[in-house]
Amino acid sequence: MVIATRDRAGRLAETLRRLTALPERPRIVVVDNASTDETRAMVTRRFPQVRLVPLHTNRGALARNEGVRAVGTDYVAFSDDDSWWEPGALAAARGLLDRHPRVGLLAARTLVGPGPGGAEDPLNAVLAASPLARPPGPAPADRLPGPPVLGFLGCAAVVRREAFLAVGGYHPVLFFGAEETLLAYDLAAAGWTSCYAPRLTARHRPAEAPRPHRDALTRRNAALTAWLRRPLPVALRHTGELARSAPGDPVARRALGGLLPRLPAALRHRRRLPQDVEAAVRRLEQQRLRPGAAGQARVAAGP
Repeated sequence: MVIATRDRAGRLAETLRRLTALPERPRIVVVDNASTDETRAMVTRRFPQVRLVPLHTNRGALARNEGVRAVGTDYVAFSDDDSWWEPGALAAARGLLDRHPRVGLLAARTLVGPGPGGAEDPLNAVLAASPLARPPGPAPADRLPGPPVLGFLGCAAVVRREAFLAVGGYHPVLFFGAEETLLAYDLAAAGWTSCYAPRLTARHRPAEAPRPHRDALTRRNAALTAWLRRPLPVALRHTGELARSAPGDPVARRALGGLLPRLPAALRHRRRLPQDVEAAVRRLEQQRLRPGAAGQARVAAGP
């Protein structure tokens, strides 16, 4: 279990209380992104069984890479400092990954909000309706544990450590914000399958606050992902849309301002997706454009 955190000691304490009480007793690594609050002291004092990896600078999503390297288990579940797993979910994930050796990542069903119930995260419906065909298997045991997908929620996923490290984990160009899509693309390009497994349940209680900064990061990273992996016309289209919207849209303007300094690094790391993966991404895009498609505002299955 890996958690990346920064300056949210109170929320992290509640998350760790829940995770350390799970019947699976997962090995937990907290990677602290240079917090300035009492995060490190709190973890050391209240949860001595949790391994703390302190970073000297804020590395965004790359902190998860450090956690995966440190945890040392074959399978790694991710939580955020405001999310946790239902009892039994991690054991079920282990069983699914044991039975399906080419599955590199399982995306869980996510319930949002306080209390025992919780609302379905809109992404659940998007992932469940994935149009990607399941590859046929010679026997039921060889079939996938759920619909294949090219996206997931970062706080509600379990990865095969071998696959994650082989593709480099989260990409340094993106830093933070919708970084999951690129990881899903890279897993697929390396021959690993990502699946939506609704029998696994994660809980998420995000802070209720305006999120223009997060929205700008999401739009910036969608364009950067296109420059890193997609055909040139797709990358130009994303960038052109931001440029056209920027004069009257402060979120687009902020996204474009963040994109341009990172564009040279994206071009240096550019590596086109294999044809079959690009075709899968295009099928997902076509699904999102259909009238009434679920979750169009929050698709993590492709930029």
